[in-house]
Amino acid sequence: MLLEDDVPQWYTEGPDPRFEDEWHPQDRLYAPMYSAGGTQELLGVISVDKPRNGRKPGAWGREALQMYASQSAIAISNARLRANMQRALVRLEREQQALRASEESFRQAFEYAPSGMAIAEMGGDQHGRLLRTNDALCRLLGRPASVMRRYSFADLVHPEDIGTLLRTSAEGGRAELRLGRRDGTYVWVSLRNSVVADTADGPRFLLTHVEDIEDRKRHELQLAHRASHDALTGLPNSAELRARLSARLCPRPHSVGPASAAETLDAAYGQLPAATGESEAHGHAFRADGFDFDALPGGGPYDHHVHTVAPDSEIDDGTKGLAVLFCDLDGFKSINDRFGHHTGDAVLIEVARRLTTGVRDGDTVARLGGDEFVVLADGLGAADAADLAVRLRNAIIPPIRVDGRAVRVGASFGIGWASCGMSVEEVLRSADQRMYIEKRSRSKVHRRAG
Repeated sequence: MLLEDDVPQWYTEGPDPRFEDEWHPQDRLYAPMYSAGGTQELLGVISVDKPRNGRKPGAWGREALQMYASQSAIAISNARLRANMQRALVRLEREQQALRASEESFRQAFEYAPSGMAIAEMGGDQHGRLLRTNDALCRLLGRPASVMRRYSFADLVHPEDIGTLLRTSAEGGRAELRLGRRDGTYVWVSLRNSVVADTADGPRFLLTHVEDIEDRKRHELQLAHRASHDALTGLPNSAELRARLSARLCPRPHSVGPASAAETLDAAYGQLPAATGESEAHGHAFRADGFDFDALPGGGPYDHHVHTVAPDSEIDDGTKGLAVLFCDLDGFKSINDRFGHHTGDAVLIEVARRLTTGVRDGDTVARLGGDEFVVLADGLGAADAADLAVRLRNAIIPPIRVDGRAVRVGASFGIGWASCGMSVEEVLRSADQRMYIEKRSRSKVHRRAG
């Protein structure tokens, strides 16, 4: 059945029919064409205007018309489907061409980038494994691409920088660390991560940009070294010496009574201690004018700090401490005055070398300025420190040859001890005072330069 709104309507005037099945101009015969499927979309209508024989079609004619309309609907649907498929194929081809162009652009940008690029797996058993590396990264690390695919960045990073790598987030993470080259050396690089996401499965790959920052890092290290080391001898300078010494000393309250000590701690650490008694958790108990610092709950702010103590030089009880040897050269001024600063500088350089050679690897030899040097030697007893001072003095005494000329300097050593509760200046001043006492006690003959 058709609604009147479905098809156009028209009417023709004419005489009444002469017999029962005569076709009259006002008669209408329609055959609707519906699409297959559940929607039953009306595709069109076949209209019979006037049969050739002038009679109304019978049952067979109407059924044939209906079949014709059904087949026509199928043909129209197929034509539409074909057209839609052709349009989809054209659109798909264009998208594939755009995708191929994008992939080619990415490939060229990846392969020919002036800095290193890498694609690594995310998740699973092979997380972090390098899937692809460009030529710049292979040249930087001196490894071919086929070999690079056996590694992850965790395999290549410097052991000291593995923590930095693990703390670097995948999404927009950045890190400055060292990667190993094939020849066994390391190069400073800057890593920048981004995630290549799959719309269906989520993040799949990690794209890492690797930039060579060796020159910048070397320059930074050089600047840091210049700021903390003496330009002439290469030894740690006064600021670096004070920093290293300060790192071993924890601050202690100074007051006139227990109440003042508590107030000092409250101002320094934001809390008043509410505990009494003594504690040996940190190597020894420390009292400041009647207040037991180590009795703080949890051991106080230095609960993991082993306090630096000074051994008793009169009683050899086996205590080891941080010895501070203050060295002043004897007769150096006369060398400067007689032979000039060039010779004096050469003497300072050689003295610095001899001092460095005479101490252990973990000890510090620093130049305060002029002809003054300081040695920090940890884990020594009183007798050990005295023996070290003698060995260093004997190492300095032999002649030093400069421009074919042999010159000699002596050395006076003062031994001080670093102890928690002392400031850096107090430690250095104590060693300096002992050095002058030792210098005055020695005869002038022994102190003169040869």
